[in-house]
Amino acid sequence: MKDGLTYKDSGVDKEAGYESVLLMRQHVKKTFTKGVLSDIGGFGGLFQLDKELYDEPVLVAGTDGVGTKLMIAFMMDKHDTIGEDAVAMCVNDVICQGAKPMFFLDYIATGKLEPSKAADIVKGIANGCVKAKAALIGGETAEMPGLYGKGEYDVAGFCVGVVDKKKIITGERIEEGDVLIGLPSSGLHSNGFSLVRKIFFDILDWKIDRYLDELGCTLGEALLVPTRIYAETIVELVGKFDIKGMSHITGGGFYENIPRMIPEGLSADIITRHIDIPPILKIIQKEGNIDLDEMYSTFNMGIGIALAVAKDDFGMIMKCLANQGEKPVFLGEINKRDGELKICHQ
Repeated sequence: MKDGLTYKDSGVDKEAGYESVLLMRQHVKKTFTKGVLSDIGGFGGLFQLDKELYDEPVLVAGTDGVGTKLMIAFMMDKHDTIGEDAVAMCVNDVICQGAKPMFFLDYIATGKLEPSKAADIVKGIANGCVKAKAALIGGETAEMPGLYGKGEYDVAGFCVGVVDKKKIITGERIEEGDVLIGLPSSGLHSNGFSLVRKIFFDILDWKIDRYLDELGCTLGEALLVPTRIYAETIVELVGKFDIKGMSHITGGGFYENIPRMIPEGLSADIITRHIDIPPILKIIQKEGNIDLDEMYSTFNMGIGIALAVAKDDFGMIMKCLANQGEKPVFLGEINKRDGELKICHQ
């Protein structure tokens, strides 16, 4: 009697899924914090709040992916850092409300599951969770033949943090005369890669392994540098100072993200001369012949997080950040004006 069709015949390999879970386990376990109540493999992740720490705990959630930066990972065949980007994109949003990250869940989808590649992706996710001090308590790995090309996958996730209601950062207390502080980025982070790919691979026809003296590494290595995770720095800072507003500089650059924290009737005057623009961004601007304002409306330009603080607190906060190993920069000030922020490039 002829055997009937199996799920594997359709392109879904359940055994590969089981192997992937086993390979992931070592990475996931290292992220567990004392709030984790569940183990790997359950239908839902369990996490217990420490009720002694919060009078009125409020949960803050954020979700994101890494966009077409994934295509650089495909070109490099390097998959152990892209998961860190997924964590960073979510965590850096959550901390902008003053929340402490608690846990993260991931979603990986692919056409054909390769256990070792999936484990590499989760390794990056776990590394990001360790940096954020957030537990990786669950996720989903989906095999969907026909939807993704050979070797392709997508990775996304979401983070949940907690903050006391009275300490939520909304930006509503920002006022005229407050100043802005910027925290340096690690490079491109995870935005603008559609434009980056068009410049380097369509227009210039550069190869991913092209070595650039300005970078001290190959193009691909520079493009894959993981997004910085600011959780440890920010959690410590908000515990000591009154941070009035915070912006994660992602898609839309300065022009879109800084105004998101500023109340109506106010705007910001940005001074860029203190910013140390990463070499990869300088190359993008030069080789793409991109206007400076377009750069600041697309990329982070070397600043991953912007903080709004009272002028009287500026000196103490800058000193605290320097003591944490940060290299904070003065970004400008808040002024009473309707309309988009102004950027001075002198």
